[in-house]
Amino acid sequence: MTTRAARLCFSAWWLVLVVAYYAIPDAQLYTWALLGYSSAVAVLAGVRLYRPSQPLPWYLTSAALAFFTTGDSWYNLVLAVGRQPRFPGLTDAFYLPVYALLTAAFLLFIRARWGRGDNRAALLDALVPTVGMGLLAWVYWIAPFTRAQDLSVLEKIVSIGYPLGDVLVLAMILRMLTATGRRPQVLSSLGLAMVGLLVSDIFYGQSQLRSEWQLGGPVDLGWIVFYTAMGYTALRPSMGQLTEPAERFRPGIGRHRLLWLAAAALIAPAVLCLEYVQGRPAEIARGGIVDAPVIAAAAAVMFVLVLTRVADLALAQRQAGVRERALREAGTLLFAANTVAEVREAVRDAIVHLMPAGAAYHLELSPPLPGAGERAVEWRAAAELPAGAGGFPLALLVTQPLPDSDQHGETVLGAAEDVLHAVRPSLQTLAAQVAVVLERISLTAEINQRDSEAYFRALIQNAADVIMIVSDDDTIRYASPSADKLFGAAIGVGTPLALLIADEGQDALRDVLARIRRGHGELDGIELTAKGTGRRTMIVECDLRDLRHEPTVDGLVVTMRDVTEQRRLEDDLAHQAFHDSLTGLANRVLFRNRLEQAYLVAERDGATLGVLFVDLDDFKEVNDTLGHAVGDQLLVAVAQRISSIIGAGSTAARMGGDEFAILVEQSDSAAATEDVAARIVAELSAPLEVPDGEGGLHLVSGKVSVGVALNRDAENATELLRHADLALYLAKGMGKGGWQRYQSDLASSMVQRLELRTQLYEAVEDEQFILQFQPIVELADQRVTGVEALVRWQHPTRGLLSPFHFVEAAEENGAIVGIGNWVLREALRQIAAWKAGDPGTTLRYVSVNVSPLQFRTSDFVAQVREALEDAGARPEWLLLEITESLVLKDAEKVIRDLRALRAMGVRVAIDDFGTGYSSLSYLRQMPVDVLKLDKSFIDDILTSRQQHALVDAIVTLAENLDLAVVAEGIEEAGQWHALDTMGCRYGQGYHFAKPLWPADIPALTAGLAEPAALSA
Repeated sequence: MTTRAARLCFSAWWLVLVVAYYAIPDAQLYTWALLGYSSAVAVLAGVRLYRPSQPLPWYLTSAALAFFTTGDSWYNLVLAVGRQPRFPGLTDAFYLPVYALLTAAFLLFIRARWGRGDNRAALLDALVPTVGMGLLAWVYWIAPFTRAQDLSVLEKIVSIGYPLGDVLVLAMILRMLTATGRRPQVLSSLGLAMVGLLVSDIFYGQSQLRSEWQLGGPVDLGWIVFYTAMGYTALRPSMGQLTEPAERFRPGIGRHRLLWLAAAALIAPAVLCLEYVQGRPAEIARGGIVDAPVIAAAAAVMFVLVLTRVADLALAQRQAGVRERALREAGTLLFAANTVAEVREAVRDAIVHLMPAGAAYHLELSPPLPGAGERAVEWRAAAELPAGAGGFPLALLVTQPLPDSDQHGETVLGAAEDVLHAVRPSLQTLAAQVAVVLERISLTAEINQRDSEAYFRALIQNAADVIMIVSDDDTIRYASPSADKLFGAAIGVGTPLALLIADEGQDALRDVLARIRRGHGELDGIELTAKGTGRRTMIVECDLRDLRHEPTVDGLVVTMRDVTEQRRLEDDLAHQAFHDSLTGLANRVLFRNRLEQAYLVAERDGATLGVLFVDLDDFKEVNDTLGHAVGDQLLVAVAQRISSIIGAGSTAARMGGDEFAILVEQSDSAAATEDVAARIVAELSAPLEVPDGEGGLHLVSGKVSVGVALNRDAENATELLRHADLALYLAKGMGKGGWQRYQSDLASSMVQRLELRTQLYEAVEDEQFILQFQPIVELADQRVTGVEALVRWQHPTRGLLSPFHFVEAAEENGAIVGIGNWVLREALRQIAAWKAGDPGTTLRYVSVNVSPLQFRTSDFVAQVREALEDAGARPEWLLLEITESLVLKDAEKVIRDLRALRAMGVRVAIDDFGTGYSSLSYLRQMPVDVLKLDKSFIDDILTSRQQHALVDAIVTLAENLDLAVVAEGIEEAGQWHALDTMGCRYGQGYHFAKPLWPADIPALTAGLAEPAALSA
């Protein structure tokens, strides 16, 4: 709801309540309560709408309205039940605090807005009418209560409290009305509210004395005005001005204020005359006017206040005269100065003379400082100044620009706040005089620099910019020689200036000529479209000066320069700064800016906003196989396809590499965003035909994975981007070529997985891994002839983790290469230590698993050779375990590396044989030594005849191919005996030993007999 609508609703609601109050007497108890409480609520609503800098006085005002309404409601309730309210009673306990609350609120308004310094003039102007109104309240309101014979002392005190409260509140209003500075707009309505309260209180008090009071009479109108004005005041936008500091002006007194003071001062004589005329017989009988002492005292007080005010005005006039004389003397010194240094000294002397006699102050004039600055006289707290203000909390900072330079001077004047208020106008005048003097010094120096008119003419003749003088009829009276080159033809005298400007620039030309002639001062940087050589259009930048008052010029001076190339370059740079150079789409910076703006608009409108992250699947393979030129053309083709899909209302951006982002325009539901994601996946599922830059065409896969996120699930734009990235990660993990929407229940697991991938890099660097070893035995006599190295991660917080928890993540982020390299070196170091510790050990080799990613590194063979040399181990001590899937890709390279390893003396085993995709032909072609039967083959050999026959066949096949067989996962004695019967020579599993720590292995391998070699 707008503020105007709030005021209209409040006014309509108020009108309905007022009409109901007078039209339905039986409902006055409720309508009156609604009137009062609505006003209190309106004040709170105004505080929430406009958020004033100091809300406390408005809270006090709302509390006062609530107290007043509560007292009225209790009073009306007592009347409604047929009883007469007690006096004093509970209603007075609510009524009387109203005046204290209002007084406190108004005091806070005064302190917040006019609290700087002692505004004595405003205080005196407020006290005079306050005393007058207090006198009227005493004579016609308070005194009758004090003289009433039928009232107790408590009743008199309570009765007097109301007029005293009204006078006190009125005094606060008068203090705000008489204060210096621009008067806030809401102050008049606030005063109207207090007048309504005062009038109704007066008539209520009189009717109470005469026992004529009745509910629903015209007296209630004043309170209605009070409630209405207070609520409406708080709903006005200017209500916040009451707590904003006001600027003070020079002390003085206007005609209206003088008439006001005079009228207030005449209240006492008027009351005295009225008392005498109306009650002469009674007063004579009592020996004179009873209230004469009070009237005389009030008259005396007002007389003293008025005299004090007049004395202050006289003092201010004398001080103004002193400052004016000091400014005249300062002007004389300033205009005699010929250098900036002399101006500084003249300014120092002038400020010394401007300061009031006996006033303490701190003065500091700085040398020229960098920066042009603007002429100003500003308030500064001492904490805001680098050198402070000489111990004073407040200072005036005078900034003075130096002509024809990028420098300015600063003057700091610290003093008491009243002193600074007094001298600030004089400082502003002094700053204006200094500006004139500095300009005169600058012009004098410039004139001296121009030795002669010939120098000036030579300067103009050789200037690159075009300089023209334009007459009042808009014709050219003079054009510098550079005009011929700029416009491609000679510019003769009398040529209309409009002939040089293109059609699209004619309106702008007429506007700028009219502005300069209307006295808008100097106009710089005006851009117009002009006609250049060969009918080409160009952008010219114009500076205009009105020198018609100069007899030697008598016209407008127009300076032109061609900025066409400059503007084109600026446009190109701006485009490059916010767009991707390859695809022409928005870049990351522009996308982020548009996303933040769209997010705020969507939050305001309650709309749905979607973000898509699009990533090409297997883009690296395109670059590796077809080259980066084809990869770049694929990115361009995908960008064009995405742009055609999303339409003009959405924004597509290239975030870097093969990743794109899409900002889908606002919609009412998530369906629009999901539809865009589905269309992108579908459209890009078909191969794209892209050129290679050499005349060839290639059919390339453009399949993408898309992550979808909505603003409903995000607290800000940054989180929305992160959600889209997580959704893309999920889409990649679900098999690529599809889209996934962010879901909060999957976010935590994805974040944990990403954190695990990050922690793996740290684990490799910090060597947080350790090895356990599982023995490999000869089935015939159970001698341990080898061990398999099994890696464990000693996680800093989660403890010891098996490979199940981290190997998959390590393969995804490439950390498996570093882990595998460490395992290889550590395993070789350990077997070398065992061999050195017990030369007669039965242990012949250590088996190390190799990841396909690690094996495919270009220098894997060299890494193995280096690890053997560093550990001092022999090649035959090492058995490398590879998977069947390794040969599915780059089979030739894999076989070549395997042969190099075997030539070195390192043996190779196929791990988990039978679970991959290898064919029997690979067993014949691949240079391997050992087959390791997977545990899944061993589990059922005792219960399944087919499984028993299959294992027997594999063992027989391996024997015929000269391959040794190691059976994994032997957990029962029956499995051991069955495999031994089949001719399988080696095995490992929990039946023999679980994975052991390095210190436990020597006890199992100690012996003097030479063990059999691991061979077929």
